[in-house]
Amino acid sequence: MQKHYLDCGKIVSTHGIRGEVKVEPWCDSPDFLLDFDTFYLGKDRRPVQVEKGRVHGAMVLLKLKGWDTPEEATKLRGTVLYIDRDDVELEEGEYFIQDIIGLEVMDADDGRAYGKLVDVTETGANQVYHIKFEDGQVHLIPAIPQVVISIDLEAGRMTIRPLPGLFDDREAVEA
Repeated sequence: MQKHYLDCGKIVSTHGIRGEVKVEPWCDSPDFLLDFDTFYLGKDRRPVQVEKGRVHGAMVLLKLKGWDTPEEATKLRGTVLYIDRDDVELEEGEYFIQDIIGLEVMDADDGRAYGKLVDVTETGANQVYHIKFEDGQVHLIPAIPQVVISIDLEAGRMTIRPLPGLFDDREAVEA
């Protein structure tokens, strides 16, 4: 089941004298967070309006309505920010990482189950999917069209076609 609110970052400190907060973004690019007028704070998902925002290195600086001094903003340190899924339009073939974690990973040609997708990392060139096999080993695959054939969120399944040699260490153990 897909979550309605998606965690997108964490407030790590204050910035300046006007109550701005510094946010560690948990998305592909810090710029992504600048598209939102409303964030939802903490576990109770309390809505808060954004007065202004800007990218500052790898972080995002936000001025949130109602938090006007550094002393007030300090109370937000450590708070997770959420976005409403309905406020985001994804392109065809794009997915939220939170939605694909846990997918069963299957071979596109023979239907063999490899394991579950347990993590995603960003390399700069492409994302890398971490697949945990039944024996507990984690194997990495590039998230490129030549390898990832399809993702079916409804079925909870990802089909892949591993590049030659990608799982050689596994095949050597099985032989």
